[in-house]
Amino acid sequence: MNWIVIICASMALSECVRIPMIKGKTVRETMREKGLWEEFRERYPHNPIAKFRHNGVEMMTNDADLSYYGVISIGTPPQSFKVIFDTGSSNLWVPSVYCPSEACKNHVQFDPQHSDTFQWSSETVSIQYGTGSMDGYLGYDTVRVGGISVSNQIFGLSTTEAPFMASMQADGILGLAFPSIAASGATPVFDNMMSQNLVSQDLFSVYLSNDNRKGSFVLFGEIEKSYYTGSLTWIPLSSESYWQVNMDKVTLNGNIVGCAGGCQAILDTGTSVIVGPSADFYNIVSWIGADVDKYGDANVNCNNIDNMPSVTFTLNGNEFTIPASAYVSQSQYGCMAGFGDGGSEKLWILGDVFLRQFYTVFDRQKNAAGLAPII
Repeated sequence: MNWIVIICASMALSECVRIPMIKGKTVRETMREKGLWEEFRERYPHNPIAKFRHNGVEMMTNDADLSYYGVISIGTPPQSFKVIFDTGSSNLWVPSVYCPSEACKNHVQFDPQHSDTFQWSSETVSIQYGTGSMDGYLGYDTVRVGGISVSNQIFGLSTTEAPFMASMQADGILGLAFPSIAASGATPVFDNMMSQNLVSQDLFSVYLSNDNRKGSFVLFGEIEKSYYTGSLTWIPLSSESYWQVNMDKVTLNGNIVGCAGGCQAILDTGTSVIVGPSADFYNIVSWIGADVDKYGDANVNCNNIDNMPSVTFTLNGNEFTIPASAYVSQSQYGCMAGFGDGGSEKLWILGDVFLRQFYTVFDRQKNAAGLAPII
């Protein structure tokens, strides 16, 4: 599966610049091939909800199944980097030549001395992961995303990175959430796109294709109606921090299996699975007949997929249903349900397993998210 980022700078869609996005091997796949996966999971348990806890620094998760990335460039002349476009965080950062960590050595490193437009900031940045952290300096430079050049963009230059990043395909992260959660008060890239009048509308939209289809994209400033059926259902945001909404309940065969009495949910392209509180997670996996292993993975019998029930998420009174064929992934190692244990936090993360079923518009003008079933 490929991603395409589509960037529209106040122009017709036919004139938009399309950047191919690649689905590379995940950390899980890479480490399994090297026989290192079990040891890694023992030392660094997956903690998906850590991304959304605050203790003075912006939290991001260690998601071993993330694999989508696209190419941007920073500096003059441009230095290119593969980044994850993440609606669950707000900072842009890439590895730097000042980072001796193994994760940095395995990736492209930004060299400010090779950019004529780079300027240092006086601030540092620290982004905490579930299994480590990224620390570094902040600087300003020209960032190019497709056909758009964002001037004077603040970004992080890492000096240390968590070990799990060494096996990731992407070099860094480009956050697409709100400024209120940006580490060190850094202005997000999309906010500068808006303030510099580089997009025709204050929104971006996301299409994630299914495993057997190509052409996924992020579209800045526009909505492409040919990728979805019906009309968009608009869900108002409950918080201008993450792309966070009110969720009424999670049901399965008409039974409430999670979020009883209402809860909060975050639409997050930077998390691969659907994450819920422990009690709800175990309730759902019990209903679908999954076995949870010591690493927290919900494994299912591949022969049972056709008989497994759909799961419905009700957001602000609107139902969004995910069939078993969408929430179960198959590999040479077996079949796994795309649900994760979020621990004691009363919060849901609707990651790529959910978002692949819906064309999603992230609208800063309306402070709302629009969803419609993909074609």
